[in-house]
Amino acid sequence: MKRLTAVIYPGDSKRWMVAFNPETGTTSQGRTVEEALANLKEATELYLEEKKFSERSPTFLTTFEVAHA
Repeated sequence: MKRLTAVIYPGDSKRWMVAFNPETGTTSQGRTVEEALANLKEATELYLEEKKFSERSPTFLTTFEVAHA
């Protein structure tokens, strides 16, 4: 088992939640956070069946500020 990162945010239409895994680049969506995460898990598992997973340093999430244009 591998522990991976999920970044989940509302899509452009606000009707779907987008789920992104930065370690593999896989992305999925669902109508709820739970559905988006389940779909991301499935997409990532299918991706890893085809591609060799190269171990990287753990991903971490942080914030930063930019000047508003």
